[in-house]
Amino acid sequence: MYQVYILYSAIKDRYYVGFTSDSLSERIRRHNTNHKGFTGKTGDWDLVYTETFALKENAMKREKEVKAWKSRKMIEKLIRSVG
Repeated sequence: MYQVYILYSAIKDRYYVGFTSDSLSERIRRHNTNHKGFTGKTGDWDLVYTETFALKENAMKREKEVKAWKSRKMIEKLIRSVG
């Protein structure tokens, strides 16, 4: 199974969209470690949304779709849709 996920950092006040076949808890742990890259410095990333896919291609397509929005309002609407 593959999961598209959205993380939120209160420090950066930003969202991060990704996909993984790893366990989400392990993936989030790695995002919250000190490393180079967008998620590596704050250590406060929280999972706020997930979607599950059977095929890698579908997960990759959905991740690209959400990233292409380039819209905080659209991402927040998606997050609210499951609440």
